[in-house]
Amino acid sequence: MVTVALVNAIMDDLVEMTSLFGDVAMGEGLAPLLVLVGAIIIAVSSGVFGILTLGGIASLFSFD
Repeated sequence: MVTVALVNAIMDDLVEMTSLFGDVAMGEGLAPLLVLVGAIIIAVSSGVFGILTLGGIASLFSFD
């Protein structure tokens, strides 16, 4: 039963986080631009790390 309570707490936090980020993204000034730039930076860095990880795993199985 502890894991169910933990999952419920995590889901509640995710819903609240989404609401808070939405409030910031719809704010005034440079806030929407900063949220967009942050999302782009995170997406690009995650993509590059993912490609490098897949390349490392593929190199384990290559027969050179």
